[in-house]
Amino acid sequence: MSARPLVVVSAGDETYRGYCLEQVATAYDVVLLTGTEPSWEKPFIVDHAVVDLSDPAALLAGGRALAERHDLDGVVTWDEWHLVPTARLARALGLPSPSVEVMRACRNKATARTLFARHGVPSAASMKARTLLEAGLATMTLGLPAVIKPAAFAGSIGVIRVDEPEGLPAAFAFASAGANRSREDTGVLVEEYLDGPEVSVECVTHRGVTTAVAVTRKHLGPAPYFDETGHTVDAADPLLPQVAPVAAAAVKAVGITDGVQHVELRLVDGRPRLIEVNARIGGDMIGHLVRLATGIDLPRAAADLACGRAPDLTPTRSAAAGIRMLYPDASGTLTARHVNQPFAAHTPWLRQVQWIREIGDQLVLPPDGDMFTARAGFYIVTGRTTDEVTERLDLAADEITVTTRADR
Repeated sequence: MSARPLVVVSAGDETYRGYCLEQVATAYDVVLLTGTEPSWEKPFIVDHAVVDLSDPAALLAGGRALAERHDLDGVVTWDEWHLVPTARLARALGLPSPSVEVMRACRNKATARTLFARHGVPSAASMKARTLLEAGLATMTLGLPAVIKPAAFAGSIGVIRVDEPEGLPAAFAFASAGANRSREDTGVLVEEYLDGPEVSVECVTHRGVTTAVAVTRKHLGPAPYFDETGHTVDAADPLLPQVAPVAAAAVKAVGITDGVQHVELRLVDGRPRLIEVNARIGGDMIGHLVRLATGIDLPRAAADLACGRAPDLTPTRSAAAGIRMLYPDASGTLTARHVNQPFAAHTPWLRQVQWIREIGDQLVLPPDGDMFTARAGFYIVTGRTTDEVTERLDLAADEITVTTRADR
């Protein structure tokens, strides 16, 4: 147990991020900086302060108040929206942290693309577009298909592929709507479409040395959107040695020297091309999948690095794990959500079935909705290999039902 407390800025949603707080609390006394009075977090924290997390000055003041009550060891967040203010808070308190400028570079895809190009990291050609006319000119330069996306957002919100010139106005409007939800940059990017399988590399960087601990293979919903519908992690994935050097080069290019990174890329003709570097643990329970597959504890590593300590990255198991998101076939009112209980009770490899929406809730698929409005839940399975995990994900899918009624 650490002799000095650690500040966690925004524990996040219990469903997707509860495991992070729980794992960190096994090694640290956690003081929480949160936007609402703690509920599920209470067993894992020793103190807290409630502030408006969307107000950088309020967040900073709340952190200073906690520092007056505790001799703090570090500050960490796994929340995408608070990477920049967390870095600002850590520096204000004299605690280890990447610089604010580095976190801004990770948050802004245009800045990151510039840094990738400067450092020779294979990426996608990209142009900023303030208007539909500029977007049209960009597609003439970059060619079609192209990807239109917000410059600074997350969760694949507002990201869309456009294949023909006549589809550009609707695509630009879709991306602009997503970009307008950003508090940092409401700009839109037009990018070269990278045609190939999408993966992420889960990385841990300490004193400028990056270790790629796992590869996550991603599964996407129907085009032209990029909603992630599932992920698999295999400790023995043969792709890891191929993508690790490019992921490490990307982390170095954006200036990160310490922390956990979720590096997204695509394999184009078998060669890795960078999409983005996220300076935090991957979402969609990816950190949990990594632990199930390898035994490596990414939340604990993030906490250790935030306190200036070298993390333990020793694998303790070699297996595979996968998650599949539960989407309805069509938008509408959720009328039924069901898992075959005898199957679940007698299937130890079905590790979790988690509902996140209630009967009567509206489920809205893209283009009218996004991952936050479309998903009814998810389930997680384990196995010895990716093939076994994929087979088990398919088997479990037949035992889980999500039904919606179309709204008139």
